[in-house]
Amino acid sequence: MEITRNGTLPCSLGGPANFTGHVVRTPLFGARAPSRMVGGVATFEMGARTVWHTHPVGQILIITSGRGKAQSWGGPIQEVSSGDVVWFPPGEKHWHGASDTSAMSHIAIVEEENGAATTWMEPVSPEQYQG
Repeated sequence: MEITRNGTLPCSLGGPANFTGHVVRTPLFGARAPSRMVGGVATFEMGARTVWHTHPVGQILIITSGRGKAQSWGGPIQEVSSGDVVWFPPGEKHWHGASDTSAMSHIAIVEEENGAATTWMEPVSPEQYQG
């Protein structure tokens, strides 16, 4: 058994190449062979969001607090809130973040493929964010 104590892994701010607005990223665990799973917490201030992106093996989001938005390319914006679980299939282009009136935190779980878990793309425009 291995226990990673809360607060022992350093947090980081989400950079402008991958996020719009203020986002704090807190790692929870890295891949331990043979597993390829990695997980972390992302906390988005109001209006903050990811850029469009994909995951080679999909992504699970567990919304832990607040209210947010999520959208797959070509689909409608979906509102998400504490307790919701979101699944993005492998290769599905999407974004997620806080609503414009509430902060939002989620646990994200993805699997790495060939050492990569995410392909980052273009920013979500203000018009796309508003729907």
